[in-house]
Formats: sequence, C-alpha cells, structure tokens
Amino acid sequence: MNTIIENVKLQITDVLENAIEAAIEKGEMESISDYIINLEEPREKANGDFSSNIAMLLTKQLRKPPRAIADTICSNIDISGTTIAKCEVAGAGFINFYLDSSWLYEALPAIEAQTNDYGKVDIGKGQKYMVEFVSANPTGPMHMGNARGGALGDCLSEVLLWAGYDVTREFYLNDAGNQIEKFANSLEARYLQIWKGEDVISFPEDGYQGDDIKDHAKVFSDINGDKYVNTTAEERRNALVDYALNKNVDALKEDLANYRINFDVWFKESALYESGEVDRVIEAFKNSGYTYELDGALWFKTTEFGGDKDDVLVRSNGIPTYFTADVAYHRNKFVTRKFDRVITILGADHYGHVARMKNSLTALGIDKDKLDIIIIQLVRLMSGGEVVRMSKRTGKSLTLNDLLDEIGIDAARFFFNTRGADTHMDFDLDLAVSQSSENPVFYVQYAHARICSILRLLEEENVSVKGVKDIDLTLLKEQQELDLLKKLIDLPEEIKAAALALEPNRLTRYCIDLSALFHAFYGACKVRSEDAKLMDARIKLVDSVRIVLANVMRMLSVSMPEKM
Repeated sequence: MNTIIENVKLQITDVLENAIEAAIEKGEMESISDYIINLEEPREKANGDFSSNIAMLLTKQLRKPPRAIADTICSNIDISGTTIAKCEVAGAGFINFYLDSSWLYEALPAIEAQTNDYGKVDIGKGQKYMVEFVSANPTGPMHMGNARGGALGDCLSEVLLWAGYDVTREFYLNDAGNQIEKFANSLEARYLQIWKGEDVISFPEDGYQGDDIKDHAKVFSDINGDKYVNTTAEERRNALVDYALNKNVDALKEDLANYRINFDVWFKESALYESGEVDRVIEAFKNSGYTYELDGALWFKTTEFGGDKDDVLVRSNGIPTYFTADVAYHRNKFVTRKFDRVITILGADHYGHVARMKNSLTALGIDKDKLDIIIIQLVRLMSGGEVVRMSKRTGKSLTLNDLLDEIGIDAARFFFNTRGADTHMDFDLDLAVSQSSENPVFYVQYAHARICSILRLLEEENVSVKGVKDIDLTLLKEQQELDLLKKLIDLPEEIKAAALALEPNRLTRYCIDLSALFHAFYGACKVRSEDAKLMDARIKLVDSVRIVLANVMRMLSVSMPEKM
C-alpha cells in the first residue's frame, strides 16, 4: 500500500508525463525517450510542496535551455481533478507544484485505520537483515562505552522492522582466544591466592585487575573449596572459566534487558571452532589464491586489495588468529545462514577493521557491499561543564548501570539517538535529567502528556474522540493545523529514509519537530471551542498526534507517560 506522499507523487508524475506527451503532440517539443521524473520537497515553503528538475534532465536530448523546456511543459499541464492548486517555473528551470490542503486531510483517516501500525512501510519486502551490535567483551561488566552502540543498534533494528525487513538482533560472544586465556589466568591466580596466599602466587602482569575477578574466584572457592588446587592447570582454568563466563554472560543479558535490549541470537565464537567453520574458511582462503606461507604461518594477501600490510590467518604454532575467526563468523552469516545484508556496529577504534573485513569477503567470493560497518564515534559525559569519567558511587570507571542509575533509561536511549553515529558526542548529564523544554526527551514526553491531559479532561465532560466519518476535516484551516497534518503525513517517509540511510536519529528529530508543532498549535488554536464541529476536528487532530508520538517513541523503546 502506497503512502500518502507516494500517491501524491504518482499524481504529479502523471500530470508531468501527460504534459510532455501533449507538448510533443502539439509539436512544441521533440520526441524524447528514457527520461525519469524525480520529485523533491523544497526546503523553502515558498518553492511549493514538490519540485521537479525534469527540464534540466531533458536539456541534452532537446538541446534547449532548461528554462525554456520547463515553460513548455508547464504551459501544457492540466491540473483539473488533482490536488494541485498551481505550478510555476522557477530559477534555472525547476517546476514547482503547490497543492491545495485537501491532501493533508488524508493523514487522519490513515492514522485512524492503522493506529499502532501507522508509519510502517514495506520497502524491505521481508529481506533477511542482521544487526550485530554491542558484542562487549564477556570477561567483565558492561561498560558505559557500550551505551551508545546499544541504543543505536536496537533502534536501528526496530526502524528496519517497521520498514518491512526481517531483522535479527545478534550479540557476538568472544568466548575463545587470547582474552579468554587471560581471563582464565586471572581467575586461576585469584583462586590459588585464596588457598596459598598472594605472597606465594603472583598475579599475571597482563591479567584483569578488576574486583569482579576476585569476586568470581571467592564464590567459586566457596562452592568448590580446594577441589581444584591440586588438579592440572587446564582442568582448573576450564572449571573457573565455565563458572565465571556463564555468570558474566547472564549479567550482560540482565544489564541489556534493563536497557530494553533483547537479542534474538547470542552467537558464541567457540561454536565456529566446534562446527569446523574456522577450518573451512582457512581452506576457502587457500583455494582463493590470495594466501601464502612464510615462517611457518599462513598469510592473507591484504596488500593486493590496497591494504598497507598482509594479515596472518594461522600463526606458526598452528593457531588461527582472531581475524580468521572473525572472517569465519562473517562467512557464517552470509553463506551458512544466508542473510541478505549484515550491519555491524563497532567502536571508533575499529576503523582499520572495515577494509580488512570487506577485502576478505571479496577474496572468498562474497559481495562485500552486503556488509555495512557503522563506526560509532566517542562520547564524552559532561556534568557542570566538566568531563565525567568515574562513577560517583564506586569511584571507578562508569558501567552501563551507573549511567542508567544517573539519568534513567528513557534519557539514555533518546539522547544517544539524537546524533548520527559518525559524529562525536558530548552527553550533558545535567540536561538529561532536567525537566525543561531544553531537554529533548522531556519536551517530547511533555507533548504526549499534555495531549493525554486534554483528552482526559474532555472525557470527564463526556466529549470523546469521534471517527473521521463523523468529522468535517476541512475545518482545519489554520497554518498550525496544516503544519501538524503535513508532519503526520511525513512519518512513513521518515521511517523509509531512516532505514535506507541506517540513521535512526532521524526519528528522534521527527519527534522533536512534531512536538514543537504541537506546542505551537496548542498556543494558537483552542481545542475546546464553542464551534462543536471545529472542536471535534481539533480533538481528532491532537489524538492523531498522540498516536504518532507514541508509535515513534515505542520504536525507540522510550516510555510515553500520560501524566507529568
């Protein structure tokens, strides 16, 4: 089903095509072929509701100035029976279309018919998309640094669902490799120190120093006693990792669920080794012709794809590198699980990883354009104009839970989606908890609560929201009313644009703009009116704004209180 704007664009496109045919039939224009009509919404209202650059596109074929071509087309346009009020030629040859207000009234019937689904589009056609995000190191607690990626990845996933894609949210669990070995050594040292003393058992120089390691070792010791003191180091480390890693993963899941993020799949790196996928990707690399052996190691010819140095796939000791496991993971996504597109969200320290991964996919015969890697820029937490690095409660680095305790889930999820991933961000903690119009999430929530208050007071007087068939929508004529209607119509297009550009921050901007238009309407137009028919139309309008605000904020997993 087309959106309202799509239908209007089709109408304007038909009008333009008919005008071009009419001009050709009259001999005012030579025959033309293979032209495409593009329509854009001008930034300035003075330039109309929609504009076409078709005259510029036809200049080469017709060998005439675009302004002359536009004049010819415009003189042959028939707007009878359409929502077009007038068309004009502007500038170098743009054809601007001005619509009457009748098309705006279609917003309210559409919202009434679709209610909680209003805004959904189907550009995805059920294509299988994976969004992998957060994928934090499971050897410790969830760090504050994952907050932005978590909010962005989860909201992007929801936007893609609303755009008609079949979306899987995935967390890649690094439960193998060097970091797990370091984790095991750290746990082992703390466990043995409990039974033999810190003066006897030294702690690894590169070990994890956090209190969480000590806590795990203490609880493990309480459960098992000295059972693993005299076993082999391998048995002891395996037991410690099995216990502590599961505890950490459970904590990660709990922290993320508290942040309103629930993954569909928790994919273990160890599964790639157990299933033979790492071995298979090594063989695929060898068969690609882009590998060589040097000093007992297997290398990938990264430099043949423009890289500054080649990458080791298998070390001289026969152990595959982390890079190889990561390639196996991506091959699993495309070849084994057959995702149509994969979106991976990574931190700012992963810039070099993008080209390496795409080059490796190309070497394996996988279309690299099916992989999108979004790099998130750094966030600085600010309070009182100063950078905040430590938790007030613990005096240590901020965890995700510290942040949520400080500002709340709604503010965190909304604020982190107000900027594009590619921009650095100063997160103002003081602003995030303030109850003022300067706080964007408060501003939007207050608009929703104000509408609910209006409807609640009217309901106490037995005045309810009527169906569109019982309302004269043409009574909505004030500019503030028309602006609101246009913004409501824009939602499906905003979701479409956000999905195609992978920019969920478009939706927070939309909510802020819609709230601003509502507040302007509220200041200029009285909902309660002596004119009962006008009041019915305005009640329907504000209720439609309520529905749309709630829909978008639900996409963002931000609550919408009815009272504030």
